[in-house]
Amino acid sequence: MSTTPPAAAEYGEKIVAVEPGGIEQVDAADRHGSPRQLLWTWASPNLEFATIFVGVLAVSVFGLTFWQAVLAVVLGNALGSVTHAVLSARGPDHGVPQMVLGRIAFGYRGNILPAALMSVMAGIGWFSVNSVSGAFALSSLTGWPVLSCLVLVVALQVVIAFFGHNLVQAYEKYVFVLLAVVFAVTSVVIFVKSDPGAAAGGGGVGGFLLTLGAAFGYTAGWNPYAADYTRYLPSTVNRRAVGLYASLGLFLSTTILMVVGAASATIGEGGEANPTTAFTHHLPAFLAAATLLSVTLGAVAANVINVYSGALSFLALGIKLPLNWRRAVVSVGYGAIGFALAWAGLADAGHAYESFLLVVAYWVSPWLAVILVDQYLRRGQDVSGLLANPRHSNLPGFISFVAGLVVSIGLFANQTLYTAPIPKAVPAIGDITFVVGFVISGGLYALLRRTR
Repeated sequence: MSTTPPAAAEYGEKIVAVEPGGIEQVDAADRHGSPRQLLWTWASPNLEFATIFVGVLAVSVFGLTFWQAVLAVVLGNALGSVTHAVLSARGPDHGVPQMVLGRIAFGYRGNILPAALMSVMAGIGWFSVNSVSGAFALSSLTGWPVLSCLVLVVALQVVIAFFGHNLVQAYEKYVFVLLAVVFAVTSVVIFVKSDPGAAAGGGGVGGFLLTLGAAFGYTAGWNPYAADYTRYLPSTVNRRAVGLYASLGLFLSTTILMVVGAASATIGEGGEANPTTAFTHHLPAFLAAATLLSVTLGAVAANVINVYSGALSFLALGIKLPLNWRRAVVSVGYGAIGFALAWAGLADAGHAYESFLLVVAYWVSPWLAVILVDQYLRRGQDVSGLLANPRHSNLPGFISFVAGLVVSIGLFANQTLYTAPIPKAVPAIGDITFVVGFVISGGLYALLRRTR
């Protein structure tokens, strides 16, 4: 695997400096940091309204009682956090982004499909979703037009992502304290005012599985980013500590705020069209203002990671750009596209978000199954030579991924735009697409690899 260009060695721990290069292996001279930083790297991006809204959906849309919602989000988040630990621990070994590591399991060209999906979902999809929530919060706080707030939020996100890894990590670190304190106080107030027994339920098994899938889609949706933020750690770092801090930051932040969202849905509707205002109208004025500010800053924390990793995934497609700042330039491009989609999605953010969460789980689950099975089967092997080798092919990985994707979506998807035959015939089944996709892709890949 080739190392970074000579200029990259000057990057080191500089914060206000544009990260050079693209997806090359991080040079030993640039390795820095400790596993502990992963706690806020993965907590800050989830201390925002998009996380809260998963819990709101569980009660108000999927029809669960409060305690059913709690169980569903805890299980979904736990599954996504454990897999995140496994993938994060691999970053220091190879010093490359997660979607470059995917070439081991899918082959150099077979990896193009999952890298493209990740690039679109992160750099455009998630970027748009979080930009909308940040814009709504800033609009509620200031009274400015939502579109003006969207422009400001997107501009800040793109600037941070343009500079790259070190500034992204610094932002997550310094905003963490404010977000943690404000959301802790907000959570206490919401829980005090909530009425867990007010949620009538009625969602049944279907509602529970929809919530489980949405929570898993949200949390496991970060899995394809995992090594992006551990590849700069020294190669001698403790791998268990890397996995522990990464998963802990992810699990605690997502679970606590989703439960808060479920609790807020039991208080009663405020009648506001702006979803962030509907959440904060239960709070005292000073705390509502602080929460809206935190929602805005949390959306930025999520999106600087989205656009940064989206750019890395784009470069993992194998596209050659003769620019020292190629990752930075791609980040700006994604910011522009994400802004356009966020603008278009302002009118119906709630329903679009519900569908988007499930779609994320649809592709991440079979992708994850192939990655994990491959990592297990290749344990103890030296795979570094496969990362940049255009001749490396692994057809079983690609076939298993596509098979799991097509069969699970074709038969089990339960979406507004498409309802597959099985949930159409048995509505109570909800949406178990992500489970089916994982089982099919993982099982098929294990079979094909052993046969091969």
